[in-house]
Amino acid sequence: MSEILCVVGARPNFMKMAPILDALHAYPELHPFLVHTGQHYDEDMSRIFFTELGLPAPDRDLEVGSDTHARQTARIMMAFEPLVQERAPKMVVVVGDVNSTLACSLVAAKLLVPVAHVEAGLRSRDRTMPEEINRLVTDQVSDLLFATSADAVDNLLAEGVAREKIHLVGNPMIDTLRRHLPAARARGAVERFGLTVRSYALVTLHRPSNVDRVDSLRRVFDALCALSEQIPIVFPVHPRTRERMDRAGIRKTPGIHVMDPLGYLDFLGLMDQARFVVTDSGGIQEETTALGIPCLTLRPNTERPVTITEGTNRLLGEDPSAIVPAAKPLIEGKFPKPQSPKLWDGNAGTRIARALARHLKVD
Repeated sequence: MSEILCVVGARPNFMKMAPILDALHAYPELHPFLVHTGQHYDEDMSRIFFTELGLPAPDRDLEVGSDTHARQTARIMMAFEPLVQERAPKMVVVVGDVNSTLACSLVAAKLLVPVAHVEAGLRSRDRTMPEEINRLVTDQVSDLLFATSADAVDNLLAEGVAREKIHLVGNPMIDTLRRHLPAARARGAVERFGLTVRSYALVTLHRPSNVDRVDSLRRVFDALCALSEQIPIVFPVHPRTRERMDRAGIRKTPGIHVMDPLGYLDFLGLMDQARFVVTDSGGIQEETTALGIPCLTLRPNTERPVTITEGTNRLLGEDPSAIVPAAKPLIEGKFPKPQSPKLWDGNAGTRIARALARHLKVD
């Protein structure tokens, strides 16, 4: 029996890990041991995501909680190291680009345990983003690198990663979306929130550049208020953003339906039926591409350029005043014509499990 430690720490990780755990059932010789670092800020929301995605309860919860980047990363490493020594796994699988990804890959590499990185090779070229540092370091210590798109493979090769370590497998987050889309539609979130199909814009914002400074946040809300005069806005608010809104004295505005964070299925249902999405999230750029929903990204760069070249995404930069002009043609019904990126077919988890089995010689 070959044990694999599968690490999650925050909500985006759950969507990426779920199809991999499912696919590993085809290999009885491989035993996945699910580790939740507890990086996520909200236990209740974590529980909802585990339930809705059909994830098993974690075999171990490290319960590290929120902190600064340095302290959180250190606490994860301190908690994960004895677990690796205790379990003696044949592989550690990390996903995405959060602090848990970096911390657990470093621990494994120093203990000479092979590391597999799911979503390897994404690059924004912006080292002011903590996630970019996490991606770069994790890829350098990984033994198996699972890329979601061809540009990610090119990035890894350019950085000197050996070609035999790299596997183009597609996007496991899209596996999860395809599997759960019928259930999301059946929940009727659009009707429950008093909306009609394609009649609203969905907004999510949490990046420090958009929400941490009072002046930036006020400019974002000024732009959203102007947009709400043309189309209703649904805004599930990230706790980080909510705290900044309270600090800045920003209150609810007519036309902007501010609400608490949603579970995966309700959010997916709203995204699937929106006219367009305004976001600064990386994962939502991918999900809107898979759904064919126009996406306006309030960032100067993206680590997911395939969502622009083949998908529905458009970068607006960091100036919120760009939102209304960019939304105008979408409100008028002029939509981009996307195509699905290669291997975003719902089978990434199967390819990843197969590659793990081959690497561990149990296929």
